[in-house]
Amino acid sequence: MLRKMTVRDYPVDGKRALIRVDFNVPLDRQTGAAADDTRLRASLPTLRYLLRRGCALVLCSHLGRPNGSVVEALRMAPVATRLERLLRRPVLVARDCVGAAVERQSAALQPGQVLLLENLRFHPEEEENDPRFSRMLARHGEVFVNDAFGTAHRAHASTVGVAAYLPAVAGLLMAREVRFLDMVVSHPRRPVALMLGGAKISDKIGVLRHLLPKLTVACLGGGMANTFWKARGIEVGASLTEDDQIGVARAIDAEAPRYGARVELPVDAVVAREAVAGAEHRIVTVAEGVPPGWKALDIGPASVERFQRALAGARTVVWNGPLGVFEVPPFDAGTLAMARVVAGLDALTFAGGGDTVAALERTGLVGRITHVSTGGGASLECLEGKTLPGVAALLDKPGRRTARGA
Repeated sequence: MLRKMTVRDYPVDGKRALIRVDFNVPLDRQTGAAADDTRLRASLPTLRYLLRRGCALVLCSHLGRPNGSVVEALRMAPVATRLERLLRRPVLVARDCVGAAVERQSAALQPGQVLLLENLRFHPEEEENDPRFSRMLARHGEVFVNDAFGTAHRAHASTVGVAAYLPAVAGLLMAREVRFLDMVVSHPRRPVALMLGGAKISDKIGVLRHLLPKLTVACLGGGMANTFWKARGIEVGASLTEDDQIGVARAIDAEAPRYGARVELPVDAVVAREAVAGAEHRIVTVAEGVPPGWKALDIGPASVERFQRALAGARTVVWNGPLGVFEVPPFDAGTLAMARVVAGLDALTFAGGGDTVAALERTGLVGRITHVSTGGGASLECLEGKTLPGVAALLDKPGRRTARGA
């Protein structure tokens, strides 16, 4: 359970709330409009709750990577336009996020009004967690609500620094994210299965090692499976591998049985000379190995069946990362097939990571997953057992010990 105070635990009625949201959404290259409002919709429960409590809302977020300078194409105005339609009320837009003029604008807000501050990362002090910048942000509110789980692993001014100057509580999205991660990491329903993909072992090895004592099975795909293949003496041709991680792969293979877990690797692969659409490709088995000059770019149909059997009966399933070069058809087939498998399980299912979510969206099965995380990097760090700075900075619930990140 979340051991930090949320907006439901704190007397927010009638207050001016400074809310850190994650409105880092893609923008249409031609029109400049917000191209995907998923993150905006995820924030609505918190915003509507605070509006019902008579609050005035001051929203702050980053957008893109302006690297501490003003970038006209990364202003927040297009986000405000989309948010207005979702909230069905006007959203004012500030020309900056700090300074006397913006402070006067936020101080004049009446209950029910909404102000969106300009891109936080137009100021280098945001990512530096500069105390002066944090104090300036804090002047916009009487209470700080962090609802940006996607940035909770960053110790920035708007995620950590502000909490030194205002009472800081979790928004409803933040609370939901941390609650589900706590269920997965600390109190999972057993048996527990993990499916990991992505390009590199080094990106995900912390997750595998931290969860290994709780696992029944770990199904590995993507580039990280190639390194495990190589560690087991299987020919990988020109496939992406991390040779400096071969020892790590062998160590995991040796550790897993001690915990009663097993590591499942693909038994076949879709291979091609290059990961380009229309490239000549074929399926090879583990016994054949990947031919010289060819690359393993997706799991094959026999691997899909093997992984499906491995996940059957699990009561908790965690999935992070595509199982092939997902962005290039036909090397997306294995990932899409496993998305359908996971969505059909009678289990608590947790999915995180941009490509993972994209696969579920392409199959139309997002609604069949128990929880789809809005924060790829933050959820990975939670799954590794790390404390998230943005969560640690929040007020503890009375009578509870200081909480870890999840």
